[in-house]
Amino acid sequence: MEQAAKLARLGDRLVSFLAGGLILLMLLYGGYSLWDTAMVYRGAFLSDELLAFKPASDNPDSNPTLTELQEINPDTRAWLTIYDTFIDYPVVQGESDWDYINTDIYGEFSLSGSIFLDSRNSPDFSDAYNIVYGHHMDNGGMFGDVVEFVNASYFQAHPTGRLYLPDATYDITLFACVQTDAFDSTIYNPTITSTDDVGRLLAYIEDKAVQSRDIGVRESDQIIGLSTCAEAQTNGRVIIFGRLDRVSQAVKE
Repeated sequence: MEQAAKLARLGDRLVSFLAGGLILLMLLYGGYSLWDTAMVYRGAFLSDELLAFKPASDNPDSNPTLTELQEINPDTRAWLTIYDTFIDYPVVQGESDWDYINTDIYGEFSLSGSIFLDSRNSPDFSDAYNIVYGHHMDNGGMFGDVVEFVNASYFQAHPTGRLYLPDATYDITLFACVQTDAFDSTIYNPTITSTDDVGRLLAYIEDKAVQSRDIGVRESDQIIGLSTCAEAQTNGRVIIFGRLDRVSQAVKE
């Protein structure tokens, strides 16, 4: 009996030890998960070091900080800002659209990736239609704010932005928000060149738009689309469209 009691006590201690170990393991895993999530979200916002490369507006024909950033990463194409949102990032372009899905501007692995120009577009944004992509982050980082444009009040409150290139600056006037899917061959085709093609794109956008405003956009205008994943659909996408207007030397902020 005494031996059995000792074995029972030993068994109790072993069970308690295993239970304690399991609880500790779960706490450690939970802590790591919280830390990992925090790092993902933190990576979605720019560091002060990178923000130092954001162009000023003193000379719209020259943005030397972007040239400096190109020395760090030659894939740097522009800096994109949508006023009064968290969309304020450098834009890169890879040889394929997979290059910067999980890679930051320094070439390091990052779940939040980078903001990147479609690999089929001209690097100087000279195409009639340019598409820029970014991850949808729940904390508003990267292109998380793009999904907010489906709401009428948000769309109306955020009509403009700016695109900085090394040797040019463009105002962005947003005119539509579309909800679609990743297989939309009309929306996700930046290879169009003729004014007829642009006209068909604009008509399609007008028909599909969940929000829009009349800014007098024409077939001869340059169009930019900012695309991200929708919240509730695996292949769902939200994309906002703007007109690009080059800022002249005479215009100052």
